[in-house]
Amino acid sequence: MTHSLKERLGQGGIDIAESEAVPALETPWFVRALQAFSGWLAAMFLLGFIAMGAVFIIDSSVATAALGLVMIAGAYAALRAHAGDFLEHLALAGSLAGQLLMAWALGSALGDVNAGFWWALVGLQGVLALVMPSLTHRTFSTFAASLALYLALIEGASAPSLAGGLVLLALTVLWLNEFRWPAYMRQLQALGYGLLLGVLAIQVMGYHGQSLIMGRYHYGAGLAWLEPWVGDALATLAFVLLLRHVFQRHKHAIAPSAWVAAYGVAAVLMLLSLQAHGLSQGAVVIVLGFAIGNRLIMALGVMLLLLASTNYYYWLDVTLLTKSATLFVLGVLLLMLRWVLHRRWPSDRRIAARGGENQ
Repeated sequence: MTHSLKERLGQGGIDIAESEAVPALETPWFVRALQAFSGWLAAMFLLGFIAMGAVFIIDSSVATAALGLVMIAGAYAALRAHAGDFLEHLALAGSLAGQLLMAWALGSALGDVNAGFWWALVGLQGVLALVMPSLTHRTFSTFAASLALYLALIEGASAPSLAGGLVLLALTVLWLNEFRWPAYMRQLQALGYGLLLGVLAIQVMGYHGQSLIMGRYHYGAGLAWLEPWVGDALATLAFVLLLRHVFQRHKHAIAPSAWVAAYGVAAVLMLLSLQAHGLSQGAVVIVLGFAIGNRLIMALGVMLLLLASTNYYYWLDVTLLTKSATLFVLGVLLLMLRWVLHRRWPSDRRIAARGGENQ
């Protein structure tokens, strides 16, 4: 292994042990789980003690925001220490409490929980996702930013599926550039998983026909005329970008006929999504996980596809015959896509291409 490759792996957070060195033993998962539970338990007692002494601060928006900033800054300093799972989860709980205090102060200052409130939370969570030195915190902040974007677009534009489409498009671009910056690979992965969880939560809320705050929001203004097709259109755009990226990366390994077949599948999938909304999101995530070799992403994509299929199957405005035909065509398309990828792009080529990307 060359010295430059060792440096690149080290920048990506992968430790390479020398031949004469003894590899370090990792802490068992149950010990880490116990440390995490202890951190959250200690945080609950600590936050309860702080709440008893600072309950009068809630009456002042400025004081509440200042206390929230102090708690977030303290969590940042604790996370910078890298002192183990106990301190990490203790700091995470303290940061969440600080964020709640800042949200309370913002709501009190605005006088109402409106679109501006949710856009402010999108900015706050976005900053925390970028600067916090903890992968767990980055994932949670990205997930919270996705939900805040969803609520902001519902309140301001009556466009819930637009939020899901934008988050899906963002995570597709992010995961396709996972190895572009090796020094920040782990951070990008944390952001990607947060976006995936955000898409899953947004789709679940959309299938139930409710926002995260039940009964508050009513559609009919803003960009409501784009619903729900705008989400499927953005998912199709993400699918096309994904196919284009794969074909450009491996243009010598994939036959031109496979290009035509894949883009044809994307077009048919878009037409199916106009009838069964949400199918395109699950298909995009599945193909994304397959393209980058990430089984966890593929599993989340399967969950999205199953949720969309179940929601469509119980849609009372469509007959069972139409539902069965649509799901049958979708299944045939996915099987055809899998056959084309295995036929035109064998496993040894994918492994070789994957290894070339990591170098």
